[in-house]
Amino acid sequence: MDVYEPAEDSYLLQKHVRQYAAGRILDVGTGSGIQALAVVSLAGVREVVAVDINEIAIQQLQDHIKKNKLRKIKAIQSDLFENVDGQFNLIIFNPPYLPQDKGIEDSALYGGKKGWELSERFFNEVSRYLFAEGMILFLFSSLTNKEKIEEIISHHLFQFAELERTKLAFEELYVYEIKKSSLLRELEGKGIENIHYVAQGKRGVIYKGAWDKSKLVKSHFPSRRNIITVAIKTKKAESKAEGRIANEAKWLPILNKKGIGPSFQFSGDNYLVYGFVEGEFIIDWIKHHSKEEIKNILREVLEQCFMMDQLRVNKEEMHHPVKHIIVTKDNTPVLIDFERCHETEQPQNVTQFVEFICRLQNELHKKDVVINPKMAREQAKEYKEEPTRSSFQALLQALFWD
Repeated sequence: MDVYEPAEDSYLLQKHVRQYAAGRILDVGTGSGIQALAVVSLAGVREVVAVDINEIAIQQLQDHIKKNKLRKIKAIQSDLFENVDGQFNLIIFNPPYLPQDKGIEDSALYGGKKGWELSERFFNEVSRYLFAEGMILFLFSSLTNKEKIEEIISHHLFQFAELERTKLAFEELYVYEIKKSSLLRELEGKGIENIHYVAQGKRGVIYKGAWDKSKLVKSHFPSRRNIITVAIKTKKAESKAEGRIANEAKWLPILNKKGIGPSFQFSGDNYLVYGFVEGEFIIDWIKHHSKEEIKNILREVLEQCFMMDQLRVNKEEMHHPVKHIIVTKDNTPVLIDFERCHETEQPQNVTQFVEFICRLQNELHKKDVVINPKMAREQAKEYKEEPTRSSFQALLQALFWD
């Protein structure tokens, strides 16, 4: 495995590394050590850790360190952060960024099949090694797919700014300054780690993380870690729907007391944290489960809808809840997304979901679940006029008459 020799990208990055170097510094993929050696003698630098997967590169750098009696630097063989400890004020990364050429193996040049896979691995892990106010200096090429790189950065709740770009014969090089967003700093300060993007809807973005509850909740055993998987919902930057996150944060604790919704944990300005629900959306779940299992799930969802009707609460979107009901591995239906939840004298949760079931009759018929839409809709009208337990039971019988 050859050692990557300094080139235009190395010198472009080095200029900014010298400017921002202070405190404890980590040079990831150090290669020849050009960045690490450039800052080790600076007065504001306390320690430099240089890592590379290439054992030859590390051995050569260790020899250089020993020969020149450099005290503030150490070189470690490591696949990204594999053998790295602690946090840093500045993390430097000039990754291999070329898309893989068939039949050629060179980890100093290729960043993966499409060029950005190694960078994605880096951003999956880097936050835990960066101080809250720390900085990443990151260099990449237009050959790597600029839009994808920016998406990866944003999906890990970092914010970025372009420091410089330069054109070469067949590519353009970019140097980015990357920092933790205020939201990322706040969430990590409350004990949530390994935060990454999961999905987004019309109004919100969902991230997933591991939360050590002992860092936020007072415990008789402060040294005992209590880690759960959580979802973090934030408002999409372009969404004009204001107050929806706060509204969901208001209603979830109330509905949780009735066994409805994912478990609320805590909230802040423009974000909400609740227990992550692992499972399948209801339509996908139906495809590979039995008649009785399906009927049980539909009944359970209807029971939750009835409970919300009794509370005079309308969830909204129960007429088309294809992405609002997740069925867990133990066949428990969990309603999600309560952004539009509100009080009303005429809640429609049950009747909306009955209509959804009626429209689903063809898919249900394939699983031998027979629905009589006419009978169900007639009974739904009676329930709407008198939403009592007895009229609800009559509605269940009309739906599942077989």
